[in-house]
Amino acid sequence: MSRSSSAVIVSPALADANNGNWRTAQRWQQMLAPQRPVRIVREWPDAQAASDGVMLALHARRSAAAVRAWSEAHPGRGLAVVLTGTDLYQDLATSAEARHSVAVAQRLVVLQERGVEALDAPLRPKARVIYQSGPAWPPLAKPRDGLGAVSVGHLRAVKTPQTLFEAARLMRDRADIRITHIGDGGGEPLLAQQARDTQRDCPGYEWLGALPHDATLQRIREAHVLVHTSAMEGGAHVILEAVRCGTPVLASRVDGNVGMLGADYEGYFPHGDAAALARLLQDCRATQSDNPAPGLLDRLAAQCALRAPLFDADAERRALLNLLQELEPTP
Repeated sequence: MSRSSSAVIVSPALADANNGNWRTAQRWQQMLAPQRPVRIVREWPDAQAASDGVMLALHARRSAAAVRAWSEAHPGRGLAVVLTGTDLYQDLATSAEARHSVAVAQRLVVLQERGVEALDAPLRPKARVIYQSGPAWPPLAKPRDGLGAVSVGHLRAVKTPQTLFEAARLMRDRADIRITHIGDGGGEPLLAQQARDTQRDCPGYEWLGALPHDATLQRIREAHVLVHTSAMEGGAHVILEAVRCGTPVLASRVDGNVGMLGADYEGYFPHGDAAALARLLQDCRATQSDNPAPGLLDRLAAQCALRAPLFDADAERRALLNLLQELEPTP
């Protein structure tokens, strides 16, 4: 692999956004930098385009213009398109731009194992699974006199925070189960008002708004469980963060979550089913009692521990280097 040509990562969001796309692009830049120059751009081509040997484009639809330009400048070589949940479970069915991007790419990257199945059969041989990674943290000792759950995600319709609100209301008389909700509500005033109403009516629910990443991670480490209610995911980073710090997950049974946690994981509830989520939380709480017959919390922890190596940084780095090798084989 030549050091002379660079890899360009096209990201719809750059450092000023500090969102999941940017953090993925930045992490991949750092992982690949020892092998070759790597730069991150929002639009391509630019003044440095002539030195680029490989393109990794985040989002089939949102990076469609850059993908098209690359495929015209370098037909049949050097292009990987990284597919998000919106790509896989929405845009490929509705967007001609997204379909063109996956058609011209030499490789398609999905961030969890179920992502391959979401592709049309002719596209699947081009697909590679690259799990995102996060640092491992030793599990914290947690109190046994109550269950602390944390949910992390901005208040957006696709995250289905209403499921959390409804579950909190179903358990409003359970002083031994507390739910902490982290996420910005500025873009969805109706959902933000629902969060405030739930906090007013339910002593066990607290909405903290957005927090810095370090503070959010600490809350995840301190919780007994992470709750993830999304309708659609490409591979939620917050799930792998919980798994890597020993916090079990309760998640909606959607492909993006199943692809992270495995088909046989016991911590799923049907998407939008607040009653099922409340039952899981109460079953987890029962594990802490003097008669831990259900054993659910311990079983979830053990199952998450088995998945944790998937989200190791060395595994992600190896997968990325293999991808570049396939895109530009060493002579």
